[in-house]
Amino acid sequence: TSHEEKATIEGTILNCLKKIAKHQTCTIAAASRTDGGVHAQGQIAKISLPLDISAERLLLGLNSLLPADIRIIDCTLATKDYQPNKASIRKEYHYYFSTSPIDSVVTTDIALHLPMNTDEQGDLELLRSACALFVGRHDFYNFSSPQSNAGTTIRQIFYCDIHKANFLPLADNVYYLKIIGDGFLKYMIRYLMGALHELVRGQVTLGDIARYLQEHQQDKLSSKAKPKGLHLIRIEET
Repeated sequence: TSHEEKATIEGTILNCLKKIAKHQTCTIAAASRTDGGVHAQGQIAKISLPLDISAERLLLGLNSLLPADIRIIDCTLATKDYQPNKASIRKEYHYYFSTSPIDSVVTTDIALHLPMNTDEQGDLELLRSACALFVGRHDFYNFSSPQSNAGTTIRQIFYCDIHKANFLPLADNVYYLKIIGDGFLKYMIRYLMGALHELVRGQVTLGDIARYLQEHQQDKLSSKAKPKGLHLIRIEET
């Protein structure tokens, strides 16, 4: 039996582009690859299509064809030389998590359920101490999955901290990991969040995290966190 390919955002947009271009060849080149289940509000992509159409009309046309959970926020003309993945110099991601004893139906699709101990403020300070370890230029080999085309596993993290999210009055006790870097390896942020999860549970220590940043290990410090809490927020270009 044959199985239908799982729908992707790129594939869905391409199908809509082909309708606009009357089934001529169209291409999409994105600035960042995201895992299935990850949200990408800040994604930037270059669309190439064999059609003379204004940016405004293309924006309206695409959004009229796309499903309700995919939207193009802005559209502008690009040069032929523009390559989104090479123009990117900083990427900002948020990983949302809820500390409520019972997972909220409001945030269950966009945030990880991470119930805290009775000393929630102490747990949050522990997470912030771990975030400080990630800042700087480090080898994140132990916090990623191997990629044949990744080259170096060294990345620069400019900022990493825990913030309170405002979902009131719909949901309380929602926080997020805010991380900004020059680029991220495959599953890197999800492995970092997985380590923070295990830190709160008392399964790993700050010393363990520091050690895994210093030298290659044979095993992972933790499993990777679920994709649903991860959101690509912003891409800064040259």
